[in-house]
Amino acid sequence: MHDLIIIGAGPAGLTAALYAGRSRLDTLMIEKMVVGGRILMSETIENYPGFPGGILTQELISRMETQVKELEVKIISDEITELDCQKKTIKGLNSVYASKAIIIASGAKPRKLNVPGEEKYTGRGVSYCATCDAPFFKDKKIVIVGGGNAVAEEAIYLSRFASSVSVIHRRQDLRADKILQEKLQENKKINFILSSIVTEIKGSQKVEAVTIKDLLSGKENDFSCDGVFIYIGYEPETTFLKGKLEMNESGLLLTDENMVTSAEGIFACGDCRKKGFYQVINACGDGAVAADSAYKFIANMR
Repeated sequence: MHDLIIIGAGPAGLTAALYAGRSRLDTLMIEKMVVGGRILMSETIENYPGFPGGILTQELISRMETQVKELEVKIISDEITELDCQKKTIKGLNSVYASKAIIIASGAKPRKLNVPGEEKYTGRGVSYCATCDAPFFKDKKIVIVGGGNAVAEEAIYLSRFASSVSVIHRRQDLRADKILQEKLQENKKINFILSSIVTEIKGSQKVEAVTIKDLLSGKENDFSCDGVFIYIGYEPETTFLKGKLEMNESGLLLTDENMVTSAEGIFACGDCRKKGFYQVINACGDGAVAADSAYKFIANMR
């Protein structure tokens, strides 16, 4: 029996663990992949306060992990498959865990295009992580799909390796921050195919082309490329919580401003909960609030 279990070791979970550890709660953190979560898909973070010029994502996460371990928070690897809200027990692939309170910080995974060829060529030209796969595309033609900050950041990163990077976005204007858009415009390797969508990914043994539909004319054309990087948003990792906690139609957990979910003693923070803005900085804020709420809940039990 632990005081607190935190599911997920991304920025939100790590911050929750930091505050829980400082409150001297017996805390167990469970992560199914690697400490840091999907934020490690980005090479650098440029908008985190206190780091002019940005900081390498791996370095920031490493510092967070060190802080947590110094407070004797235990971090283990397991994938959670089931939650019992009443008993506060969690079932994983490796074991069953029990605690007085639970914080869900399970994050989100990349959303897929769901077009023909995407599944077939995943790992053979289709990627969701520039940091992971960019070196495989040295001097190659790359397509990147989406229009937000992630697309802008990853297009700039990919341009270090690729001969050309074509940004395909369904709208006429990108949604990325203006400062990132300026960097895109200045980069001679990056070009734009706007008001367009990818309807199919083609190839033989690997990606060789994408079919692009112009949303204004309705015409479709094949566009030759060697790789497709997809950044069209994320889906919360909350499938194991369906029927257990209140969530919206997208699977985002519903909480109040104190990160309290629909079940007593269970809290949620970070990208798995419904909110208006998804950034590392407010994921960390969520984690701090969730840990404080969990501490107060446990204190009231004594």
